[in-house]
Amino acid sequence: MSEMADPRHESEVVVNSQGRVTIPAQLRREAGIEPGSTVVAHLEDGRIVLETREHLMDRLRRDVAAEWNDPAHPSAAAELIAERHAEAARENGS
Repeated sequence: MSEMADPRHESEVVVNSQGRVTIPAQLRREAGIEPGSTVVAHLEDGRIVLETREHLMDRLRRDVAAEWNDPAHPSAAAELIAERHAEAARENGS
């Protein structure tokens, strides 16, 4: 789930003729972006999102963990084991 934008953390920026923008200092500080940092850019619901690699990895880990722990979405391994148990039960019951 993505975080809701906090209007206190919004800034208007201008895109120059080369497609570049300057990230305001306050936003860089709050995001932990230092000079020389690499950020990852992607589109999310029509928005351009910039995030540090560390934030991206943390977010992906949380998303994967949530999927693995969601009983409505069992893992492929769990599904295969369940199928094998069902197959064995059918063979033993025949």
